[in-house]
Amino acid sequence: MLTVLTVGEAKEKVLTSVRLRTGEGKLPLLDSTGRVLARALVASHDLPLFNRSTMDGYAVAAVDTFGATEGMPALLEINGEVLMGQSPPAKITPGQVLRISTGGMLPEGSDAVVMVEYTEVLGDSTVAVNRSVAPGENVIVKGEDIKAGEKLLPAGHILRSQDIGALAALGYIEAIVADRPKVAIISTGDELVMPEQTPGAGQVRDINSYLLSSLVTQAGGEPTLLGIIPDNADKMLSALEKAQSFDCVILSGGSSAGARDYTAGAIDKLGKPGVLFHGVSMRPGKPLIFGVVDGKPFFGLSGNPTSAMVGFLLFIRPLLLQLAGAHETPNLLRARVERNLSSAGGREDYFRAVIYNKEGELWARPLLGQANLISTVVRGNALIRVPQNSEGAEAGDKLEVILI
Repeated sequence: MLTVLTVGEAKEKVLTSVRLRTGEGKLPLLDSTGRVLARALVASHDLPLFNRSTMDGYAVAAVDTFGATEGMPALLEINGEVLMGQSPPAKITPGQVLRISTGGMLPEGSDAVVMVEYTEVLGDSTVAVNRSVAPGENVIVKGEDIKAGEKLLPAGHILRSQDIGALAALGYIEAIVADRPKVAIISTGDELVMPEQTPGAGQVRDINSYLLSSLVTQAGGEPTLLGIIPDNADKMLSALEKAQSFDCVILSGGSSAGARDYTAGAIDKLGKPGVLFHGVSMRPGKPLIFGVVDGKPFFGLSGNPTSAMVGFLLFIRPLLLQLAGAHETPNLLRARVERNLSSAGGREDYFRAVIYNKEGELWARPLLGQANLISTVVRGNALIRVPQNSEGAEAGDKLEVILI
């Protein structure tokens, strides 16, 4: 008998029933994109390390330019040039300037830079400044970007490309990251054959092993395919016993209440506490199974690809992030629906859709079809969520969407 929970209840049960965390280790910075920081990163020094120009022009004491106009420019002495990657050749005294390029180190005595567009060179050593500048103009001061001791990135942060750049600027060449959760993936069903095989009468290729493997990788996990298990209780139990060394186990197929579906029974036989719920009030993917054995999570997903994807996005992805200590970054948006959507009360409905921009607003075009139609998720880029106890939505209503 199915013990059906709401989506919210099921997600809370999943996330509170598993306390395991993966280990951690050092990884070269160039290999760390998308990985989860295991420890907070603190800036070891200021960035920039010195006062720098943000423009090509002349380093000046701003007070020397006050009142300068095109009709009455400030005439200042050029006392040399700041070369890139070198210290200034001299300090600035009143009435003097140094040529400087973007990124150059400001000389002592200067506090601003006049853009070259507002200057005119007169002779060999005089520049006419046609516009005044304020102290700090066109300058970035030491530590203005990042200060020494500042907590730059917290533990649990998923490293992005811009983070990698910032860490390189601070001299990091390694990051301490969480190990990727190791996930076993098993497909079940007498009708399944490997993708490289030609299906016989009544047979279909195993889609879900590949679909779920890709989803695990996108969620920061490390998938391992353990093959196809026939509809046999003993072989199912044997497969689960082999999978117990992994951080998480996902089975697809064999999760409904049919007589030939052995997933729930095999999880219960494997150990305690066993199956914690069997069924979630949602469509597609209602007959989802979740169990815990010796602290490790086991999921039984529907054999329908769309149902399996929805179950993964709602429950397994958040758990994999939690296993790695990551802060989940929900990819939720709101969009207006193009057409009416009907929904039965007492469940959450998820419709495949295409999200697009129309006159500066997000719209969702539903892609209708049965849950076993893989083409509807290939053509779409989002799921529209119709809340539980809603009778549906009318064209133009704003609903929550999950990007996929």
